[in-house]
Amino acid sequence: MAKSKKSLAEAVSSELKSGFNLDSFKTKKGLTSSVKFKDQEWIPLSPAFTDVLSIPGIPLGHIVLLRGHSDTGKTTALLETAVASQKRQILPVFIITEMKWSWEHAKMMGLKVDEVVDEKTGEVVDYTGNFLYVDRETIHSIEDVAGFILDMIDEQKKGNLPYDLMFLWDSIGSVPCEMSIKSNKNNNEWNAGAMSTQFGNSVNQRITLSRKESSPYTNSLVCTNKVWAAKATVPMGQPKMMNKGGFAMWFDATFVVTFGNIADSGTSKIKAIKDGKQVEFAKRTNVQIDKNHINGVQTRGKIVTTPHGFINDSDKDLKNYKDSHTKEWAEILGGGDFTIIEEDASEVDMTTFTKEPE
Repeated sequence: MAKSKKSLAEAVSSELKSGFNLDSFKTKKGLTSSVKFKDQEWIPLSPAFTDVLSIPGIPLGHIVLLRGHSDTGKTTALLETAVASQKRQILPVFIITEMKWSWEHAKMMGLKVDEVVDEKTGEVVDYTGNFLYVDRETIHSIEDVAGFILDMIDEQKKGNLPYDLMFLWDSIGSVPCEMSIKSNKNNNEWNAGAMSTQFGNSVNQRITLSRKESSPYTNSLVCTNKVWAAKATVPMGQPKMMNKGGFAMWFDATFVVTFGNIADSGTSKIKAIKDGKQVEFAKRTNVQIDKNHINGVQTRGKIVTTPHGFINDSDKDLKNYKDSHTKEWAEILGGGDFTIIEEDASEVDMTTFTKEPE
């Protein structure tokens, strides 16, 4: 009997399928939009960055997180991304909420910037060029950051901004949510909730959808994210690296690069010194890929950060960099017969917290 029932079920199923047209069903339900994604492209960063991590650069059309303690190389990677974007006619869109920005540093890194000069005084009064820039003058909250990104994507869709967009946010965790502002209390839980709502449920989806073949533009979001070290939860346990502002962007990011160590910067300063004067011209730091949903590569190594970008952690590259800048350092130090030293810049006393520091 069981065999007979199965045969009857199969017969009914076969009969139903014979009169069914899947393409007609897709059309009726509005399921005929393109399902294909564009071939993956990358923004090439400096050879030192791509060599040490064995990747082509920064993936286009994705959420990318550059995280680590202060002064570990995050902003250098952000600026290298901006410079490479300009060269490919992708519009850099700077969202600067940490307010440690330096146009001189950006120009030193190779960003194409035009100076606006006062005709009477000859003083540089502003900068302009092939980029967009907003900061805390107009961006006050997490909601403002998300609203600005969505507005630019909407303008792009209307035809008012005909560029692929490279959004560059420096940094997550440096601006509170509206509820924190209104209550005059920087509540980390509220801020994390706003990040999840504003980005996880909205902005990040718009970025990802731009990778589809049906989208005329490809947009990317690269964010820097400071970290803090959480105390171990068990005796003899290790501290855990935590992201300021919560983990909403971590979960949505398809590519995460971590600079430095868990509980400290993990850097060493490389300096030129003479007669008590010194020029810090580089930092050596650990770097690794912690998350990679594009090609699966996860690597780690050491890299050297300079005011002009990344160089390889090798005696040859350090010597070449030194030789290229000896003249300018000699002017500061009062002569070219200076000494190169290296100092550990990591915190000796590792500070850990039970909750995110405000």
